[in-house]
Amino acid sequence: MKPVAKVISFIFHPVLIPTLGFILLFNSSFFFSILPWEVKKFVLIVVFVTTGLLPVFTMAVMALNPRFSLSFEKSTDRVLPLVFSAIYYSLGYYLLDKLPAYSIFKIFLLATTLVIILLLLTSYKWKVSNHLAGLGGLLGTILALSFRMGVNPVFIISGLILLSGVVGSSRMILGKHNLPQILGGFAIGFSVLYLVVYFI
Repeated sequence: MKPVAKVISFIFHPVLIPTLGFILLFNSSFFFSILPWEVKKFVLIVVFVTTGLLPVFTMAVMALNPRFSLSFEKSTDRVLPLVFSAIYYSLGYYLLDKLPAYSIFKIFLLATTLVIILLLLTSYKWKVSNHLAGLGGLLGTILALSFRMGVNPVFIISGLILLSGVVGSSRMILGKHNLPQILGGFAIGFSVLYLVVYFI
């Protein structure tokens, strides 16, 4: 099971979840799907570079230092990568703020930056799952949009719940987290994104 769990953890790594989330929104029953391709392409490029490419590049550079471990065995090992991630997400927010499009794109990145800050603070005491924080945030976003717009994307919601269970199980199989850490990460991501997207 471990090889399968590693593949699942890699595909749904936290640095890829925001990009996957926007792809999901652009191909959902929400009105974002009617946006011109040029707008979608710009948003996806900004999101992928600031939430995916730059954090990965930073971790690769940090890994050149033998004292830095990409295994993140200790919760405090995540502090510096999370700090850089918060900076890059803020950059993504700034770039999307220049785009005369729907504010939900900016709100999503802003709320995710808040999740990262909470994960950063939590990391000093507790090693919660960043994977599940990302998926929880995505599910929270979809549910909040569903209630606000009166749309019921039942297959997307069901799929995200199932995916969260699969990824959470994979992290436990790999010995990266226990159940409370999985649930804690999911709760942080879900609650922040749901509340911000629904009320703002």
